[in-house]
Amino acid sequence: MNKPTVLIVDDEKPTREGLRAALEDRFEVYVAEDAHAAMDLLEREPVDVLLTDFRLPLEDGMKLIRRAKSLSRPPVCILMTAYGSEELAVEAMKQGADDYIPKGRMQIDELEMRIQRALRQRHLESENLALQQQLNQRYGLEHLVGESPAMKEVFEIVRQVAPTRATVLLLGESGTGKEVIARAIHQLSPRARMPMVIVHCAALAPTLLESELFGHEKGAFTGAHERRIGRFEQAHGGTLFLDEIGEIDATLQIKLLRFLGERTFERVGSNKTLTADVRLIAATNKDLAQMVREGRFREDLYFRLRVVEIRLPPLRERREDIPLLAHRFLREFAAENQKPVRDFTMDAMEALLKYPWPGNVRELRTAIEHAVVLCRGDRITLRDLPASVREAVAVPVAPPAASVLTSADLTLKDAERELILRALRETGGNRTLAARKIGISRRTLYRKLKQYRIEDSGED
Repeated sequence: MNKPTVLIVDDEKPTREGLRAALEDRFEVYVAEDAHAAMDLLEREPVDVLLTDFRLPLEDGMKLIRRAKSLSRPPVCILMTAYGSEELAVEAMKQGADDYIPKGRMQIDELEMRIQRALRQRHLESENLALQQQLNQRYGLEHLVGESPAMKEVFEIVRQVAPTRATVLLLGESGTGKEVIARAIHQLSPRARMPMVIVHCAALAPTLLESELFGHEKGAFTGAHERRIGRFEQAHGGTLFLDEIGEIDATLQIKLLRFLGERTFERVGSNKTLTADVRLIAATNKDLAQMVREGRFREDLYFRLRVVEIRLPPLRERREDIPLLAHRFLREFAAENQKPVRDFTMDAMEALLKYPWPGNVRELRTAIEHAVVLCRGDRITLRDLPASVREAVAVPVAPPAASVLTSADLTLKDAERELILRALRETGGNRTLAARKIGISRRTLYRKLKQYRIEDSGED
């Protein structure tokens, strides 16, 4: 295993070199003579422990600790001082120090013990978090809704892949929920307490995207007035989600391939190799396999990205999930807008089931928000829905040829039948309550029961 890294900051050379000599058998040791040099190193190298003197030129040790704790991967911070006092120790802890040791009474054995104790404490916190995530896995998918076979398969893959380090490629049309799935994978993983950093690759020009991902040095290009820490460094210990991965150019594809192979990269304008412990999740609505065949996407990168591939079905292929999603969004927006909307009328639900949803779940969510805002009663009616949904329902459809049903008709009827069955199950077979739950009269319910040949054995 690699040795833990320690950065010693002291303006007195004999002190810092003496500490280096005493600790380098058990630790990888760096030294700096002031806070500026220390921060420069902390931004370039992952450091496990910062051991700093209180009295430093330009900036004192407590200010250095505050800045170090603001990093995406903060080190354990121990403050040393020859001017020790109980008040200073308390203040150091308030400023973020993990421990405090007076230089005048410091023994090397005690210092090593305190460093190891602080590192163990951080390791235990990480283990406890991972255990908590495992114990509460069933809550990790709380924002994912669906009972269709396709979505149940997606949820099962998410549960299996989340605890691993595997790179995941999410495929699906725009609006199918790829970012939601990525967040679920992160939340169910041992990295949940560390950052999840999201980059929309299509939103930036290739030159800017390279700097966004890998960072840049001061003066690397016009306008680079100071060093910038890239998203890979920001995501250290956590997850980096690259949305619209099909938009990156050939140069970035090579750099990303290298990172996936070696976990190393360089900032723009620098030849210093850096490392980052990052779990990568990528997503696209493009056909990457076709792009590989056309020479527009590297085949080796494609295979590196799709260690685990998850395909998200469009909403039109899982219409049985529409009532579940619609009610979920209704509750969300009714609470947000403080409106007493609690359900849909049957004609409104039929319209939602019939509409093709080219924008998928994202479009459905927007449509329900629109309907809640315009709703005048406690149930969403057809007139509350967006015009695009109403107009799709209003278009006359030619009757099918004798004894021939289209797949769309079958899907709609199956979804309506499932809606009725679910309402009966949830009300214990009480037809009156079931009719009220789905917004239709008892007479209409009886007609539907006969139409779909549902056993009519419930109670009134």
